[in-house]
Amino acid sequence: MKTVLHKADTRGYANHGWLLARHTFSFANYFDPTRIQFGALRVLNDDQIAGGRGFGSHPHENMEIITIPLEGDLEHKDSMGNGTVIKEGDVQVMSAGTGILHSEYNKNEDKAVKLFQIWVFPNQEDVKPRYDQISIADLKKKNEFYQILSPNPDDQGVWIHQDAWFHLGDFEAGTQDTYTIKKPGNGVYAFVIEGDVTINGQVLNRRDGYGLTELDQLTVTADSDARVLLMEVPMIDE
Repeated sequence: MKTVLHKADTRGYANHGWLLARHTFSFANYFDPTRIQFGALRVLNDDQIAGGRGFGSHPHENMEIITIPLEGDLEHKDSMGNGTVIKEGDVQVMSAGTGILHSEYNKNEDKAVKLFQIWVFPNQEDVKPRYDQISIADLKKKNEFYQILSPNPDDQGVWIHQDAWFHLGDFEAGTQDTYTIKKPGNGVYAFVIEGDVTINGQVLNRRDGYGLTELDQLTVTADSDARVLLMEVPMIDE
């Protein structure tokens, strides 16, 4: 087993007034040559957007983009004609493919919206752009991981053009679950959303990231009430 540890306070930081952002991997003005990606996982941004503010229309291509809101309401519009609001308990995915334009704004004037935006390199380029959004409220389980993303349209959760699987886990202190790698050779990047956990002997705290490769499974023990996101991705070269 090989590992890489990214403590929360080592992430890149940007304060644009209306936007507070933490970058696990190099993004925008934050660049660290040792932190470009984890396999196919290219971006993991922890964003807070002020009331009524947001990202104007901007382009993407050949990237799988996943948005997981934590608090508040995010208004989305794109060049495919979609106009939706995503909120806590939803997961949104876009396959940018041949190219899309989209905007994201905090729908509320009086409170911030908090979210994770995650980019994954696709295994197919120049696909037809695609948008999907689901509620994961009915998928939730207590004290075990539940799938929110996979490569398969017929599986639980959203799907993307990559051999990747995302799972969330909401744990009570003292509970434990084991995750088994879905595809041999893949790695797992674990991100602690809230609380404190131990993964294969490594103690992790809120907003820490921990990448593991060359393993068949990992065990997560909740040292406090905790929420964890596991992102299994192919270990493509940088």
